[in-house]
Amino acid sequence: MFSKSVFSVIGFLLAAASTYGQEYHRDYTNAVLWQQQSGEYRALCFQAYNFARLSLDKKLKKRSRKPKCIVVDVDETLLDNSPHSAQTVRSRKSFDLAEWKRWTGMAVADTVPGACSFLQYAASKNVEVFYISNRDRSEIPATIENLKRYGFPYVDNQHLLFRDTTSNKQPRRDLVAGTHEIIMLAGDNLSDFSTIFYQEGKDAKSTVDQQAKLFGTEFIVLPNPMYGDWEQSLYPKGNLTEEEKSEIRLNRIKGY
Repeated sequence: MFSKSVFSVIGFLLAAASTYGQEYHRDYTNAVLWQQQSGEYRALCFQAYNFARLSLDKKLKKRSRKPKCIVVDVDETLLDNSPHSAQTVRSRKSFDLAEWKRWTGMAVADTVPGACSFLQYAASKNVEVFYISNRDRSEIPATIENLKRYGFPYVDNQHLLFRDTTSNKQPRRDLVAGTHEIIMLAGDNLSDFSTIFYQEGKDAKSTVDQQAKLFGTEFIVLPNPMYGDWEQSLYPKGNLTEEEKSEIRLNRIKGY
């Protein structure tokens, strides 16, 4: 016969399991805190843009028939959206597009450390900047306001190429490459650089290994622990609830 203490333990475990399923939003608490509070986050951003400047100086020594340019992502590459992620955690909700647009419409996101000074340096060397983002085109006016607040260069409708019919950035990169030589790309997601990393059936990590020499020279990666395409590779196809995704994340971590 079970003792009262055994039943108490079983009850606690069942309650904990039930609570875990309801607390999926808290999976991202440490990620948001790290981006907002750690010195290491800022150090990595400065490191990325310091390498970008060194690489840019080398690339400027080579002649080109086309004008040179840099292609940059916006979110978590130039603008820090951690307050939006924090609000999602605090409100116990999953991502909501309407709430995201309410945030971007405020045009108050802070800059990613080192981003603005690097792009201003590039502009001083007559290197154009194209902003290729998967923000919706309706978000362009507020984004322009946000970027201009900090003095980012080339902030106009000609240089902002936002999502229209597809989130695939390659057609927009190809459009820029038709008139300019893209000498560097900066982003927080591998799809900001090329479509090769998240092609169906490919292992992104092994593809990164194959392209190792490009990182820090042509591909400048910014840290983003909060979200990204990498997470989608964890889930099977189909509509999953946030609780189901949370359970998958728990099962996919490796221990010893």
